[in-house]
Amino acid sequence: MERTTGYTMLVHLPDGYKPARVALALAAKIQTLPAALRGSLTGNQCVEIGDWKQVRMTTDMTIYFCDPHAPWQGGTSENTGRVRAAGLS
Repeated sequence: MERTTGYTMLVHLPDGYKPARVALALAAKIQTLPAALRGSLTGNQCVEIGDWKQVRMTTDMTIYFCDPHAPWQGGTSENTGRVRAAGLS
């Protein structure tokens, strides 16, 4: 989710959310964005983005992570996840 505009892209994971699968799907989705929108990516400390180095190499993006125990740093993505999990999107 882009914080300024709220633009959101969801990544479909039909084969599960193991790190290697997430990395492939995330990198492919990121590459559909115009280059001007591929400045950086911020993730939380979840296991699913364990292959973040592969995403970085494939997309040539800088990747940041929220500090542990600092949920306010990733609030937008966390709230988006809750909405989806509740079936509200």
